[in-house]
Amino acid sequence: MMRSEETVAYKSKRFAIRIVNMCKHLGAKKNEYTLSKQVLRSGTSIGANIAESQCAISDKEFLSKLYIALKECSETMYWLDLLHETEYISDEEFQSIYADCDELFRMLQSSTKTLREKANQ
Repeated sequence: MMRSEETVAYKSKRFAIRIVNMCKHLGAKKNEYTLSKQVLRSGTSIGANIAESQCAISDKEFLSKLYIALKECSETMYWLDLLHETEYISDEEFQSIYADCDELFRMLQSSTKTLREKANQ
């Protein structure tokens, strides 16, 4: 059984907190609001969709919410990459937060694949 710290729900909330703090920093220190608003929306939406999936009324709805979280995760990776390439975040900052996002992406990708395969049996 997984400890709560290892679940995708827990990790997505921790990630959302990192995203919020990064966006606060980008606004206060770098005066950047356009890209940070995009990454804030997609980065916090991952956990919100995972939380919503917990109240799904069907397996199909549950899988759909996890797919939305997966797509939001992919979008967040794009915005993080853009913030890095435009030098709003350093190599070190990028590598750390991107690694967390990639971990979430892999967890969601694995979960959706497993659920899809079960549904097709």
